[in-house]
Amino acid sequence: MASFKYIRFFKELGIDDVPLVGGKNASLGEMYQTLAPQGVRIPNGFAITAEAYRYMLDSANAWPALHDALDNFDADDVADLARRGKRARDIVYGAGLPVDLAAEIIAAYRLLQQEYGDEVGLAVRSSATAEDLPTASFAGQQDTFLNVRGDDNLLDACRRDFASLFTDRAIHYRLDQGFDHFKIGLSIGVMKMVRSDLSASGVMFSLDTESGFRDVVFITGSYGLGENVVQGAVDPDEFYVHKPTFSAGHRCVLRRSLGGKAIKMSPLHENTLTFRLK
Repeated sequence: MASFKYIRFFKELGIDDVPLVGGKNASLGEMYQTLAPQGVRIPNGFAITAEAYRYMLDSANAWPALHDALDNFDADDVADLARRGKRARDIVYGAGLPVDLAAEIIAAYRLLQQEYGDEVGLAVRSSATAEDLPTASFAGQQDTFLNVRGDDNLLDACRRDFASLFTDRAIHYRLDQGFDHFKIGLSIGVMKMVRSDLSASGVMFSLDTESGFRDVVFITGSYGLGENVVQGAVDPDEFYVHKPTFSAGHRCVLRRSLGGKAIKMSPLHENTLTFRLK
């Protein structure tokens, strides 16, 4: 494998790498390392590190303009928040990717193409370094781009992903939670996209989300891409699985319910290059 400064493939990442690649990418790396050898099919991919985000802004000398856009304002002034958020996103997107960073991203993309074929579709996903903390969750506040193909589309999606650290709701949430905008970095996960739009997808929790009971796994699922499930836009199927009973080899589904699953999210057509999910 090529030597990279700002790229880490999933097989190189574990749960201790949150400061480098954020909660989502660290978890993906942990899953890839531990579950793939056991036969669980985890899509391969790589993380563009939070160091790359800072390097990009350093190279463009963008920090003073970002401070000017975000220092000392009232987040409850919705109109001002919208203006400042757009300005901050424009600054980050306009910084552009340094030539060496862009070259690393494309080189890592080539390795995925070698593994999955030249036409592999990519999911380009944000992973903030403050995600999934015990007292705060930033997950879902930045953007994701799906079914990305081609060098230019990938690089543009990465720039837009970096800029999405400053969505209006992310800015407001950080202020509410007392986080410094400039001490949080954004990593990007680039991975083979699972074509769940052809079948079904869902979310699995390692405990009961209502009570915190740890001896069950809670699984939700619906047709198509999983964003409808994540956003609560669809009534999904639900399953509660009892871990000790499963380990003992017995029937282990404690409860199941059939959801309405009234809507399905899919790409507009097979060759859709990108679309954004907030």
